[in-house]
Amino acid sequence: MKKRLMCLAMALLMCGTQVVSVSASREEELREEQAWTSQQLDATYARMDELWAAKQQLESEIATLDANLVDVMVSIDVLKNDISAKEVDIVRTKQDLGKAQKARDKQYEAMKKRIQYLYEKGGDDAWFQMMMNAENLADLLTRAEYTQKMYDQDRKSLDKYVNTIEEVKKLQTKYESQQAELEEMKASYEEQSVVLQNEIDARRASSANCDAEIAYAEQQATEYANLIAEQQAEIERLEAERIAAEEAARRAAEEEAARLEAEQAAQEEAEGENEEVQYDEDGNVIEDTDSSEDGSEESTEDSEGSEDVEYDEYGNVIDTDNTVSEEEYESQDAPSYSGAGSSVVDFATQFVGNPYVWGGTSLTNGADCSGFTQSVYANFGVSIPRTSYEQQNAGYEVPYSEAQPGDLICYGGHVAIYMGNGQIVHASNSRDGIKISNDATYRTILSVRRLV
Repeated sequence: MKKRLMCLAMALLMCGTQVVSVSASREEELREEQAWTSQQLDATYARMDELWAAKQQLESEIATLDANLVDVMVSIDVLKNDISAKEVDIVRTKQDLGKAQKARDKQYEAMKKRIQYLYEKGGDDAWFQMMMNAENLADLLTRAEYTQKMYDQDRKSLDKYVNTIEEVKKLQTKYESQQAELEEMKASYEEQSVVLQNEIDARRASSANCDAEIAYAEQQATEYANLIAEQQAEIERLEAERIAAEEAARRAAEEEAARLEAEQAAQEEAEGENEEVQYDEDGNVIEDTDSSEDGSEESTEDSEGSEDVEYDEYGNVIDTDNTVSEEEYESQDAPSYSGAGSSVVDFATQFVGNPYVWGGTSLTNGADCSGFTQSVYANFGVSIPRTSYEQQNAGYEVPYSEAQPGDLICYGGHVAIYMGNGQIVHASNSRDGIKISNDATYRTILSVRRLV
């Protein structure tokens, strides 16, 4: 009956441990998912920064192109005004040319009439007859001078009109050349304006694409942030459930142990009442050897039934029979302390602050308590088992009063490295990670193991 009750208590505790293990496993999966989500969120923020930088660059280029386009449009307007002015100059020049040509033609016709009149009146001797008809030498000279003046005047007028016509033609050619040049410049600026406008449109389209990508990235970032919050809430819920399950399992084990102790006490009391007491002639109680033996067996059996059972983080029963007292330790061959424990402590403490990871053995990326100690001692060529339960049998047993830096401190389901002065370094829990605790006796010490 006692064995059956003990098995029932152990089964209850094991069930609670299994629930805790499943909860811890799901909690670890969620932490991994949360870490991946955080990476995606960081990558999204980095992409948003790149897009904002690209958008600012595009906006700067658009501003420069807009300014250039404004300059080109202003130049086109100026050219249009210059072309219009040249067209006015060309029209005026053509009018001046027409007037000069008409004046030249008129003067030429008048001169021809005078010459024709002279020839018609005097034939080939008209000039001679005019001279001979002079009354005296003074009259002759006057006539000759007058005739020469007429000739010179006609020649000057003709030359003047000819020069005017040439100048007007040159001016017209110049204006037409300038107009052609302005037209060419206008066409070039208009082409530049088209190119600039196309570049502006292209960059505005790219900027709009950046806006769309930024909006999408912001939406993704919001979704990742919400997912992280959901995962964190789920982690906290699972952690609370795990703690509650651990507490429930502990209480159930304590209640079952108390109940078993009560039943055992009641049974012993009942057996004591039914036992017949015999006395010798001196009045002393005569001990019944058979009863003593039976009682001893029952007492041993009851003590086994009422023994507190402890478990490590993997649900294994912790064997506390391997602990030794100081008297037993002094009777054994005490292991000498090599002094290398200080190096173990120095090496272990450099990982303080790194995360606690259930089932992990990485000193940098995360380890649980036994994974932490196994990896630390492995750095010094010391191989110890993986679980805290197995590590309680590693090395040599020493009493806590003789503990030295580098010794392994074993608790129920937990292990740590002794630093000296009552301090330990250990992978504590998922909240605190790898840390230093100032009180090595904060829990019941089951064993101290000398490994180096």
